[in-house]
Amino acid sequence: MAGRKAGVSPAATAPILEVEGLHVVFGHGDQRVHAVQDVSFQVAEGAAFGLVGESGSGKTTVLRAIAGLVPAVAGRITVAKQTQGPHRARSFARVCQMVFQDPYGSLHPRHTVDRALIEPLAIHGLARREADQRVERALAEVGLGPGFRFRFPHQLSGGQRQRVSIARALILEPRILLLDEPTSALDVSVQAEILNLLARLRREHRLTYVLVSHNLAVVAHLCERLLVMNAGRTVEELTADQLRAASPREPYTRQLLRASLGYDRQAAAQLTTFD
Repeated sequence: MAGRKAGVSPAATAPILEVEGLHVVFGHGDQRVHAVQDVSFQVAEGAAFGLVGESGSGKTTVLRAIAGLVPAVAGRITVAKQTQGPHRARSFARVCQMVFQDPYGSLHPRHTVDRALIEPLAIHGLARREADQRVERALAEVGLGPGFRFRFPHQLSGGQRQRVSIARALILEPRILLLDEPTSALDVSVQAEILNLLARLRREHRLTYVLVSHNLAVVAHLCERLLVMNAGRTVEELTADQLRAASPREPYTRQLLRASLGYDRQAAAQLTTFD
């Protein structure tokens, strides 16, 4: 897998991803849910940007809207200077890929690792010989040897399945990875390995990350900036340094930060609903 030239500060580059005034609605009539309301942010090429919030805050819906998996009713999404319509062109997959939360659910149980990795290459017309080379290289990139190539998902551990999912996302050499809680379904002992793998891949290939997580420690480890969401709306945008210094401006973010430190009876008694 060809690496990209490093050494350019993300702050000095133009945005590779722009989300402006995004609205997503599910359902109709009395069942209508405004899942995302007027969310905007920009991500520079080579940067890592986090979307955080409690369950139901709309962060995964934003990620799926960027990927074209759910329709936006209003707003603008621009990826690599291309404004996206309601349907993604095939070329979009060469720029932007998504890694899902559940590594078992995102892999076909009757397809081998080889087929999972070959399929996107075949769709994009790569010759078999080049495809074979890319598969071998992608597996090596994520720390899996050639012996894993013809295994089925049930023959892999959770961490190995997520490594395969990451390899599949990288196989077309995209510039952006959308990461939806990439470690939350894994054992704690494996989470650090996957996070370190993602950090290394980003450095080596100058990838841009948009990471969704409810775990503030994960976001602070991988990202330079983050957007806090609640009830589908933006609460505030801040840097990872501000998060680590426990200096958010908004009460909701401060409460989210306290909750992430672990259960505390007194703190729990003081929790406020911000919906």
